[in-house]
Amino acid sequence: MQNRHTPLGGYLAAAGTVAIWSGFILISRLGGKSALTPWDILALRLGTAALLLLPFCRDITAGHWRDLRLWLLALVGGVLYGVLVYAGFKLAPAAHGAILLPGLQPFLIAGVLWLLFGERPPAGRMLGLIAIAAGIACVARPYLAASGGAGDVLAGDALILGSSVAWAVYSVLARRGGYAPWLLTRFVALASAAAFLPVYALLLPKGLAEVPAGMLVLQGLYQGIGPTIVAMLLFLRAVAALGPERTGALISLVPVLAGLAAAPLLGEAVSGWLLAGLVFVSLGALQAARPQTVSLRSQTCPT
Repeated sequence: MQNRHTPLGGYLAAAGTVAIWSGFILISRLGGKSALTPWDILALRLGTAALLLLPFCRDITAGHWRDLRLWLLALVGGVLYGVLVYAGFKLAPAAHGAILLPGLQPFLIAGVLWLLFGERPPAGRMLGLIAIAAGIACVARPYLAASGGAGDVLAGDALILGSSVAWAVYSVLARRGGYAPWLLTRFVALASAAAFLPVYALLLPKGLAEVPAGMLVLQGLYQGIGPTIVAMLLFLRAVAALGPERTGALISLVPVLAGLAAAPLLGEAVSGWLLAGLVFVSLGALQAARPQTVSLRSQTCPT
């Protein structure tokens, strides 16, 4: 199948994803600092997205609902990712989320491709991945050496790292599955809501009554529309045009925006180690996103 997605369109889609995900980091941390539970934020995200997308789902057939690969993508990229990331933002600062979530994507995607499909990254991309790893080490250094209250931060970092792994697996499997971005966006939102919302309503703790209505509206609309619908479509289109490795490298530029914006907006400190981490991750992302002599162009396009 001929690839109808141009590299320029892929880069523009990736840029839009970077902008929305930068806001996602800040909005998620703002919700994490409130009385909302991680389950609340995920329910607001999935519930809003499902309601908005439901009128556009008449062409999702019974065959799609029986497709176990689609359900796997929904459970990994929708439920598992959401549970881990929002739990992590209850404990870890926004700058840490910016580094560990989008910042780690090129490294983790390369690892998933290597482990699952035996595809080793070319030498040029490896240099970028090494720089990204150095940036992660800079961010982790003060907290690995600290004691006391740093334990909660490290727990939050571990949860966000887990969500980053889930998203990397989702990215690779989404490209390999060959599904159209619009179909995958709608199915992931609806199937995730169908799997999670009944459990949330019956079993999970809630803090909805303890926050102002404005916070509920902000979390519901931004989480449900921004990262779940718009950024998902843009991300999948970028993956279709550029491949998961180059897209993941571009997405790792989010730390530059979110990490620095967290200081004035959320009152979170920007340390020398954090700045060094941001620089290493950004330079590594630029290197890893450059076209390499060995690529995934032999793969078919999802659309």
